[in-house]
Amino acid sequence: MATTSATTGAKASWVPMIAIALGQVMMSFNVAALPVSLGGMVESFGVPPTTIATGVVMYSLAVAGFVMLGAKLCQRFGATKVFRSVIAVFTVSQVMMTFSPSASVMIAAQGLAGLAAAVIVPSLVALIANHYSGTQQATAVGALGSARAGAGVAAFLIGGLLGTFIGWRPVFGILIVMSAIVFALSFRLKPDHGRSDIRIDVVGVVLAAAAIMLISFGFNNLNGWGLGVARPGAPFTLFGLSPAPIMIVLGIALLQSFIVWTRRQQDAGKTPLLDLRVITATSERAAVFAMFSVVMLEAMLNFSVPLYIQIIQGRSPIETSVAMLPFNLTVFIVAMLVVRLYAKLTPRRIGQVGFAICTVALLWLAWVVRNDWSAVAVMIGLIAFGIGQGALVTLVFNVLVTAAPKELAGDVGSLRGTTQNLAAAVGTAVAGALLVGLLSSVVMSRLATNPVLTPELQAQVDLDNVNFVSNDRLRTILEGTSATPEQVEEAVVVNTEARLRALKIGLLLMACVALLTIIPAGRLPAYRPGEIPPEGQGMPEGQPRPA
Repeated sequence: MATTSATTGAKASWVPMIAIALGQVMMSFNVAALPVSLGGMVESFGVPPTTIATGVVMYSLAVAGFVMLGAKLCQRFGATKVFRSVIAVFTVSQVMMTFSPSASVMIAAQGLAGLAAAVIVPSLVALIANHYSGTQQATAVGALGSARAGAGVAAFLIGGLLGTFIGWRPVFGILIVMSAIVFALSFRLKPDHGRSDIRIDVVGVVLAAAAIMLISFGFNNLNGWGLGVARPGAPFTLFGLSPAPIMIVLGIALLQSFIVWTRRQQDAGKTPLLDLRVITATSERAAVFAMFSVVMLEAMLNFSVPLYIQIIQGRSPIETSVAMLPFNLTVFIVAMLVVRLYAKLTPRRIGQVGFAICTVALLWLAWVVRNDWSAVAVMIGLIAFGIGQGALVTLVFNVLVTAAPKELAGDVGSLRGTTQNLAAAVGTAVAGALLVGLLSSVVMSRLATNPVLTPELQAQVDLDNVNFVSNDRLRTILEGTSATPEQVEEAVVVNTEARLRALKIGLLLMACVALLTIIPAGRLPAYRPGEIPPEGQGMPEGQPRPA
């Protein structure tokens, strides 16, 4: 390995970090561009918005399910070589995405992108550990978090502009060009020949992937298959019960089996798929819980708001971008600036305050949100939520990275990727199922007491498949029934009020999640985040970390 800047006293070049950061930007841009392209994809493919959300879930599912395998591939063959190879795979996925003729091809493209990202995610941390040390390393870790947030801002701005004036496809065409740039820059990375003694734990791969896929598919189909009793859309039933919650429970059981199997592999002196030393301490497990919560909340908001603006209000992608800009820009700025607080506040205090801010912001949004997302009160709520998110997204990653020795950098990267993408998949799926479920419940309760919308009219509308539609779309549907003009207007009123009520309840439930996460945030470490420890020198729990 080349001599590091720590031993020579010289500063390492930042050119490799450009490739590393752009690798993060590509992945984050791809996912963030999906919500802002929601309206265009729904129109192009003729599918409901929940189908487009399946693309997000498919991407996140692929990353979460195979990122631990990706980490071992990086260790076995070298992070640099593997990183360069999967960038080419990611490029292919974006070509499929840009020219996808149907929603099925779009979902497949996101699945392929997720498989590539499953290798890119752990390689980023390993590449940083291989190229930088000391203050440069801490700066590089912070830059990785900022790159993720910055990509979200860029995706909403660029996606909004192109989606409004040209179309959603050029948004993903940009990633084809970006992938080519990253591939060229990858030749400036230090060579890393890997370790031939690393073996792939096939049983661990199967257990982890099966567990994560079952959990993700279960959450993604709660609405369509049923929360308890199976709905008509369920592919099969178990004694009349929906397979969705059963898949979630089975997935959690397999996840526990994976942990038991991994522990046995380590005790036997074999190479586990995930080195459990990265989550040995209570503070590290708390960081994982906090990361899952913060990413899940972000995914829920990033799906809910564009859904409401584009599909319900019929606004353009650029209007969606403007509405979400305060949130994304705040996350980006705070993610860069929060590192300045590490000299004064501990991760524990920052985590508690961050989740408290998120809780207050979501409660505020649930109270003030109306049919106009450009209202000042709503902007204040989004900015406040962005402050909490920006502080947390950098903090929890830094805690995980700095708590583990350098030799476990790849395992930290895979743990980060698994947690973040499983949280994104669950958050997106839950947001869709929750909002549609709440909408259906509110609509049914309103119809039961509404004398204008008669049972005869209700029988002509498919109320078993209630989904988010604009008022114009609802009027079109009712034109095919015997509804009178008075009944049409009454149905529009019910639709408008039910959607807003569903969104408010959804925001309240998100606030409850943020509030509950303050508890594990109280177990974050009390030392200041610093440098990735040298090989074999992880920080014992409770030991103060030097500045």
